[in-house]
Amino acid sequence: MTLPELKPQGLWKFFDDLNSIPRPSKKEERVREWVVKLGHDWKFKTQIDEVGNVLIQKPATPGMENRTPIVMQSHLDMVCQKNADTDFNFDEDGIRMYVDGDWVRAQGTTLGADNGIGVATILAVLDSSDIPHPAIDALFTIDEETGMTGALGLKGGFLEGQILLNLDTEDDDEISIGCAGGVDVTSKATYESEVPVKGLKAMKLAFTGGSGGHSGMDIHKGIANANKLMNRLLLVAYDAVDFRIETLEGGGLRNAIPRESHCTIIMDASDCEAFAEVCLSEFEKITAEYRTTDPGLQWSCETFGDASSEVLPEDVQESLLMAIQACPVGIHRMSPDIPNLVQTSNNLARVEVKDGTITLQCLCRSSVDSEKDDHARSISAAFALAGLETDYSGQYPGWTPNPNSSIVAT
Repeated sequence: MTLPELKPQGLWKFFDDLNSIPRPSKKEERVREWVVKLGHDWKFKTQIDEVGNVLIQKPATPGMENRTPIVMQSHLDMVCQKNADTDFNFDEDGIRMYVDGDWVRAQGTTLGADNGIGVATILAVLDSSDIPHPAIDALFTIDEETGMTGALGLKGGFLEGQILLNLDTEDDDEISIGCAGGVDVTSKATYESEVPVKGLKAMKLAFTGGSGGHSGMDIHKGIANANKLMNRLLLVAYDAVDFRIETLEGGGLRNAIPRESHCTIIMDASDCEAFAEVCLSEFEKITAEYRTTDPGLQWSCETFGDASSEVLPEDVQESLLMAIQACPVGIHRMSPDIPNLVQTSNNLARVEVKDGTITLQCLCRSSVDSEKDDHARSISAAFALAGLETDYSGQYPGWTPNPNSSIVAT
């Protein structure tokens, strides 16, 4: 089966059209123009606010004029992440999709269903002539994935709807009544590189094949975090073999669970075999632990020549490995009020160690703002023990669930 054959056809047609348009966060100009043109083609009132959000207003269908007007909202941007071996430019290329049984997938990249399916759903409703509805404010916000600047930039009076339906959710048979807020926790330090003694060998390490996913929607699945697991291998090996790190790089986007991590180390040639054996033994344990969530995990290490680059000082390396080990990832606390709802979590999204600078970036989320702030402080405290200084940015508030609201009752 192909995408155009999927039902409802209107929804999948709009999703197909949408995914042909590049739409990274902060680069929504082309997709915004497309949505605005649709609004004009339908002859609906269409506006763009000062930050770049789009509002299309569709009148109520006959007999629904006295019903409370609603807002249907989704965001235009998407998480842009690809596998290391995938040739793809998110600024220029459309997503390459295919149908795999009951799933629609992308070839080597994120799919953009967050929040493309929401956008396509709203467009299908706007395009329909056989769906009864009250007056609709169709709100398409920007930059949700990298700071929520579209939603935060909304001004009073722009919307007329009284009930907001946010379509940024992953299950078509569930209604979300709460949402986590978030804060970027970015910790940095500098170090004076050391020149290694001559005669050492360099090795390239690669931890790949993680399932990846969205650090909000998929955090409950227990998906492997490549940054944490690369660190685990290094820490276990460090107890058995003396080595030094040249570079360590993993992850990228703050809201994506990292799929891959790459590291370059140096060591005495006589230790290379022992290092590989220790890592392989630990990796076999990891694959057993993640056999369900991440069946594609892979580990490789290869010697590629004599060491030539500068390395981390021994004390810095040890503190760094300990700090990353101490950093919590995944679920911190489940909601005591809503069954199966993650209340607070953290994603160690990016690790970068090179050129005398260490950068660790987390995205901490919670639907309870005070708990989010406390969890972020705990992460900062763990990194501070390794001499890193932390900056908090991109903060946005949570939406604490209210199971007793009148809308939920309806």
